[in-house]
Formats: sequence, C-alpha cells, structure tokens
Amino acid sequence: MTASIRPEHRADVEYLLRLGDTTLILGQRLGEWCGHAPILEEDIALANVALDLIGQTRAVLTRAGEMEDQGFDEDQLAYLREERDYRNLTMVELPRGDFAFTVLRNLFVSTWLKLHWERLQDSADAELPGIAGKALKEARYHQQHAADWVLRLADGTDESRARIDTALAELARYVPEMFTADAVDAAAEAGKLGPSRAALREAWEAEIASVFGECGLTLPAAGAFVSTGTQGVHTEHLGRILAEMQYLQRAYPGGVW
Repeated sequence: MTASIRPEHRADVEYLLRLGDTTLILGQRLGEWCGHAPILEEDIALANVALDLIGQTRAVLTRAGEMEDQGFDEDQLAYLREERDYRNLTMVELPRGDFAFTVLRNLFVSTWLKLHWERLQDSADAELPGIAGKALKEARYHQQHAADWVLRLADGTDESRARIDTALAELARYVPEMFTADAVDAAAEAGKLGPSRAALREAWEAEIASVFGECGLTLPAAGAFVSTGTQGVHTEHLGRILAEMQYLQRAYPGGVW
C-alpha cells in the first residue's frame, strides 16, 4: 500500500484545493446515481455532470500541484492524501440521499461554482482564466439542469414537494460554510488569485431566491452551526468515500491499463 502525501499548507494551494476537492467529491457522489436515477435520461445526465466535474477537478488539481511545487500530479492529489488534507465543502460529502436531495444540492453547489468561475476569468494567475472559461460553460448547464428539477419537484405532487422540503431542511445548515471567509480567502483576494467566499454570498442568495421564488420555497435563516470541511475537518462520510476512491491507486501505485 503506497504512502500518503501531504501538500504544504500554502494559501494559494489551499484555495485551489477547496475548488478541486469540492468538484471531485461531488462528482463521486453523482457517479453513485449510475443505474439508479428515476428515469434513463437522468441516469445519463447525472453521469455527464459528474464527468464535467471530474474534468474541472483534473484542471484545478494539476494547477495546484504546479503551485505547490513538490511534483505532485492530479492523481496523487486526488488519491493519496489523508482525509484531513481534503478541503471540500462539507455539503458535497453528505450521502447521496434521494433525487430531490441530489438536485437541490446540485443547485446550491453549481451556483456557488458558477460564481467562482465567473470571477476566476479575471484571475492574475497564468492558468486559471483558461480553466474558468471552460468550467463556466459547464456550470451554467449544471445550474439550469438542477433548477429545472427543483421547480418540477416543488410544483409537482404532494410527495415530491415533501421531499424537496426535507432536502432543504437537511442542506440549509451547510450553506454558511460556502461564504465563511478566512485567511485563505483574504490572501487569494489580496493577490488577485480569486474571490473571497464572502464576496459571493449576495449574488448566490439572489440567484437561489430567483429559483425559489417561482415555486414558493424559502431559504431558512442561518443558524449558529458552520461546517468545516474547507478547513479539513469532515463528517464521517468523507472517509468512506475516500476508502472506495483510493483503493486501486494505493494498492497498485502508478498502475496503468
């Protein structure tokens, strides 16, 4: 079994890991829908969204490895870190849930990612604007796809509405982490690498309110709880995902097909 790696805790690398790890883990969760979606079209659609997210992960983790300058590539960063060194939003590591939970989570996260990609097109970094330009097109589709399903379920049957309401109650407590700025955000903003998470809150809330306003949903007020996945403190669910994700690379390091 190959040994773990540990990147340096540099602010610019941490900033990129927050993006790359979020797309990686959400892509993994969406991959769990293969063969299980409610209709065949959605089986294909969710798999395609997952593939888009993994493509974004590859680009961002490659750039993070270049910045980190220890020679780590995208595969090492994806598969050889310990749980505490992942920086994804806690929301994306939560269990798959039902279809309502999945599409509402996709709406929340794709909107957050879209706002990041929009602003990263103006990054002072040499590579990020190009990465962001491609990812933005994908994120817009992901957001629209999720929004269409949220509206359809919220305005559907009593059962579908109840499931959306339940998903909203479960997910709302993890929203504040999306906008809790810290020293990493401050450094990224000061160095013109990318936006602080706090700077995205107003636009995110406006876009979510636009969707919710069409179907009578309301985002609950934030409570005192703030999840901490972006600081490397995770739920028990991430360890289970990583055990599955990392097995092949750790058992057969450097293996090729």
